[in-house]
Amino acid sequence: MCGVCGVYSRGAPPRVEHGVAMLSRLGHRGPDGAGYYRDETVLLGHTRLAIVDLVGGVQPMANEDETVWVTFNGEIYNHPELRAELAARGHVFRTRSDTEVIVHAWEEWGVHCFERFNGQWALAIWDRRTRRLVLSRDRVGVHPLFYARADGDLVFASEVKALFADPRVRREWDAAGVRDALVLWSAVAPRTVFAGVSQVPPGCCLIVSEGREELHPYWAPTFPERGQEPLQDLEENARMLREAVLRATRLRFERADVPVGAYLSGGLDSAVTAGAIARFTDAELHTFSVRFSDADYDEGRHQAQVAASLGTVHHELRVTEQDIAEVFPEAVWHAETVLPRTAPAPMLLLSRLARERGFPVVVTGEGADEVLAGYDVFRELRVRELMARDPASPVRAEALALLYPWLRRAPQQAPAFARAFFARGADPGDPGLSHRPRWDAGRALTSMLVPGLEASVETGEERLLGELGRIGAGWDSLSRAQWLELTTLLPGYILSSQGDRMLMAGSVEGRFPFLDPEVVELASRFPARQKLLGLDEKHLLKRAFADLVPETIRRRPKQPYRAPEASRFFAGRTPDWLDDVTSAAAVADAGVFRPDAVAALVRKARAAGGRGMGNTDDMRLATVLSTQLLAHRLLGARETVPPLVPVAVRDLVRTEEERAA
Repeated sequence: MCGVCGVYSRGAPPRVEHGVAMLSRLGHRGPDGAGYYRDETVLLGHTRLAIVDLVGGVQPMANEDETVWVTFNGEIYNHPELRAELAARGHVFRTRSDTEVIVHAWEEWGVHCFERFNGQWALAIWDRRTRRLVLSRDRVGVHPLFYARADGDLVFASEVKALFADPRVRREWDAAGVRDALVLWSAVAPRTVFAGVSQVPPGCCLIVSEGREELHPYWAPTFPERGQEPLQDLEENARMLREAVLRATRLRFERADVPVGAYLSGGLDSAVTAGAIARFTDAELHTFSVRFSDADYDEGRHQAQVAASLGTVHHELRVTEQDIAEVFPEAVWHAETVLPRTAPAPMLLLSRLARERGFPVVVTGEGADEVLAGYDVFRELRVRELMARDPASPVRAEALALLYPWLRRAPQQAPAFARAFFARGADPGDPGLSHRPRWDAGRALTSMLVPGLEASVETGEERLLGELGRIGAGWDSLSRAQWLELTTLLPGYILSSQGDRMLMAGSVEGRFPFLDPEVVELASRFPARQKLLGLDEKHLLKRAFADLVPETIRRRPKQPYRAPEASRFFAGRTPDWLDDVTSAAAVADAGVFRPDAVAALVRKARAAGGRGMGNTDDMRLATVLSTQLLAHRLLGARETVPPLVPVAVRDLVRTEEERAA
């Protein structure tokens, strides 16, 4: 992983001090060096986390005649194969780095090169021949890439804080983006929570030329028409999935010039990826897990079981509620968006443990739930469909109890819960049926917004369902639900707030085998009933790796990763920052939530004394606290950052001035 930034100017040459200021905010993304390229139109900046070709991979990097330049964050895992193909076509390479493959691939294939990459990336290519700047992001949005306008220039960077380092970029909330973050857990690209700041959507490249901008999609998730899935043989599908996941995992483990570890959550997905490394490579595997002092959230017993079964060198980090409270402001600063949960904070601490133990790269199991139907949102969809057809059927009631075992212990609550959560307004033909409960819960948070902040423009869910109606009318309901998850939660929260941002806070790169293009596209072709068999989530994955994962891990119910919620901050002494950001003056100054509503919520949390307040209030509290911290740290006073002196890899403006003198 690295940090990228730059300026595209239509007037005078970009100013070096603007580039240096942006780079200074990206030091955590690239602690191994920084450099920039500049000519009369473009400045490209880069901070490096050295993973491949530690000596030769310095960026920004160019082709032989310096007509194509790139600044690149990420990894292209199939770079040796692409290098061989390009060399056969006459391209000459000077390094072993995957970065150099990008510039020659652009020369050879133009915008179609991104379709050939197997990897994760956010990059900028400057083609001096055609005077085009190209901003590209990987298929599923592993790495972030933001841009904004400033006095006619276009500025871009891996993180918003780097954009804000340019004093010409305004710092304001975007009302529609804030609302979408509350309802959908993130603003959906190209929207962000900041006015005037956009993000390149996953699977797209933005081409800028002479003031014109063209968004070019090169990939999007898709599914076969209902009843026309081409792959029907269960055993053959399990075999193909197994081989694809093994290839993807080995590729991500073996192609690095630094030590690579693995995260273990205690669940199926990370057990599969760690097992693929432990059993199918010769390397000693180090695994890393986060544990909690609160037994309700701790999965340490399962993590230890997987580590022991695989024979890994296991590292644990035990996190307390106080640890989460102390690091939460830093997690928000790195996430740069509203957080409805505290869960990202422990992941920040875990990335630092991996780095301290000498592992700047980790393989994780993220993505399996989205591509192979592992979340409760998919199982809930099945029950909602059943209840919509026949709410009174005893079979439906039994299905509900299977989904939520606690209902067996409280049978008197089951009918009301079923009506409220599953049957209310359930329409089997609704393309958003799977996500209505989550969106309704998020919409409840908007009642705290100041009058007028609720956007009058098209909402994020309306935009999503409109697009889904155009492209997915013939898909089955599970495919539509998967598309919504791949478009919203995965890039906006799982891979960003909980993924890239917390990994990079510790200067660690995450790699995700389940998001390999072959795995994603293969999984999309499997019949829904093989991914979700009744209420058995990820059935095909369990079948494919029955010999590798302990049976107790395969059979244990899905337990989504969660951390003690923000209401626990009020157990005992509250953190020093909390009163500052929730004061009436601070809330009024931020301009997002009503001060009276925030005060009432804080009083309720204090009265609860850290015992928890229920899901909706816990989400309200995390959302309010993260929003207030964002207002204070990103939209408020400008921060003082350590000075950074990047190397001028090439500065044509300075060279021309020297020649003129």
